[in-house]
This record gives sequence, structure tokens and C-alpha cells, in this order.
Amino acid sequence: MNTKPSVRLYGNDHSPWVQAIMMGLHQKQMDYERRTVPPLEAFKKWGPMMPAASIDGEPWFLESKDILHRLGYAPVTDDEMFAIRRAWSGVMHRTDYWPRFWGEFSLASDPNPAFVPRFLNNFLRAFTILYFFLLIRFGVITRGYGDPERHGDAFMEWEQRFASMPGRFLAGDEPDSTDLLLFGIVQCHCSIPVPTLFALQSDPRLSRTRQWIGEMQRHFADYPSLYSNIYFAPHALGPAYAKGLDQFAFWLGAIASIALLPITVPVVAYFIYQNQTLRGT
Repeated sequence: MNTKPSVRLYGNDHSPWVQAIMMGLHQKQMDYERRTVPPLEAFKKWGPMMPAASIDGEPWFLESKDILHRLGYAPVTDDEMFAIRRAWSGVMHRTDYWPRFWGEFSLASDPNPAFVPRFLNNFLRAFTILYFFLLIRFGVITRGYGDPERHGDAFMEWEQRFASMPGRFLAGDEPDSTDLLLFGIVQCHCSIPVPTLFALQSDPRLSRTRQWIGEMQRHFADYPSLYSNIYFAPHALGPAYAKGLDQFAFWLGAIASIALLPITVPVVAYFIYQNQTLRGT
């Protein structure tokens, strides 16, 4: 009897939090359905915020640590989550060169196997990317993520923890929630290269961090969405690029979202305000 839960996931694989969920599902060999456009139920509550998940047909809910816990992984304390988020300081640089920001997202297609819904989802996905572009550009999502004195400083507290790991990973012999969430941060830094990535590659103080990244890559060698494969040993291919028509659909949606700025900006502003109110910030 199959007792594995049925999982639906909303989110783009450029998100560190979505990556953590995808790796967690992959590690447990759990099938799931992922979409890059929010379902109506989730959109009405939170707009394009991600990741959101629905398990066994239950209502959609947010927060990567809560989703991982529902999937059977260890709970993550608030202090641990704050430490993980501090490693995310490079996020503010993702939009420094906006053509690359949009270009990289155009290469990450919606995974629906059917052409028509995939084309439509890639078109609509551009509106969600505009939302996150504006969040970063206007400092909403990057509030509290100022540059450290040196970009490698963002991982120094983890370098110290890697020195006392009980096994190959922070959780022992197999990655658990903290490993997954932190490695999701690494994927985010690699999906659109930011200064933190270059510090991870070359900062002499982060040798144990690079060793841990290598162990995570070996563990997830058959996981198809590792952006870090390109930048760290053992090297392998990164995620497959979107097909030409999928990229065309995304750019068509990007043009439409910009043409409709008088409508899209108020919608974005509404959800920014709503989500900041819900989070108490």
C-alpha cells in the first residue's frame, strides 16, 4: 500500500526555499506536481509568494521549513532560520544587471509536460517574476540583507559549524532540513551569479563550506536542478534550458507585464503590503 502523500508545489527553482523543498522531495523519492504559476487559492491569499504546497488535497500553505516538516524532516528553530537567512545576503544583487536577471528566468521553464498549459504558464510566470524583480529593486525582500564587510562573511558562521559536523552533513550521514535550506541558498546564489558566489568559490576562509557543497552535490548527483554544478566540484551539467517556444512565451509575458504596468504595479504594491502586514513587518 502506497502511504506517500500526494504533493503539489508552487514555485520557481531560482528560489532557495523552493529548491529546498524540491531536494527534500527528491531525497525521499516522492513524486510531486510542480507549477510556476500560483494556484488561485494561494494567489488570493498571498499573491505570487513562494513556495506554497498542498499535501493530500489539503489547503495550500507557505513557509519552506513548515513544508519540510510536513514531509518528515526535522523542525527548524527560529534562530536556525535567521542564521540560514543571513547567508542569503547576496540576494540584493540579483537585479544589479537586469537583462541577466530576466534572461536567466527565461531559461527556467514551467515543468508541465503538455505544450499548451506549459506555454500559458510560462507566459503568466513573467508576471510573478516582475513581482520579485520589484521586491528586490525597491528593497522590500532585501530588507535586513545588507552587504557584510566581505561577502564571504555571510557563510563564516556556517564554516565554523561545518568544522564540528557529526558526519558528512550538518544532520549527520544524510541531509536534513538545515542542510536542504542552506543548500537552497547556494542554488539561489548560483542561478543568477552574485558576489557571494565568487566568495564561496575563492575565499580561503571557506574551505569547509566548499567541502560541504561538494558532499551535497555528490549526494544529489541525480537531482536535475543543481545550479551549483557549474561552479563547484564535482562539476556536472546544470539544469536543462527551456525550449525555444517556452522562452518565447516567457518573453511575451514579460513584454505584456511591462505594457500593463499601470495595472501590474498596483497589484504588486497590494500584495507587497498584504504580505508585509501578515509577516508583521
